[in-house]
Amino acid sequence: MVISTKGNYDIGPVFAALADPTRRRIVETLHDHEVTVGALADELHLSAPTVSKHLTVLERAGLVFRQRDAQRRVCRLEPTGFASLAEWSRRYERFWAGNLEGLDDYLAELETDEAAR
Repeated sequence: MVISTKGNYDIGPVFAALADPTRRRIVETLHDHEVTVGALADELHLSAPTVSKHLTVLERAGLVFRQRDAQRRVCRLEPTGFASLAEWSRRYERFWAGNLEGLDDYLAELETDEAAR
């Protein structure tokens, strides 16, 4: 699956990777610190091979990095993948901000109407 944009980045793999709730849980777990595959499996109540398959998808999307530390496989988040997602989403900030400003105006109008009653 490829999501093309006008920018020079392809974030389709990032969206595909984050579409799965288990992979989002892995990302949340890795948010604060590095974790071994075994510790992830224990925390998520999954088998190590299942966690490894999810990590492979996250790695291919550029969101996770795994490295061997003696007999252990240590995982951490890879900031570059998230940077491309942030760059892509910044293109739509003006759209979001405009809609939020409109919502603020509407809520203020409702408060004024309510106070007048």
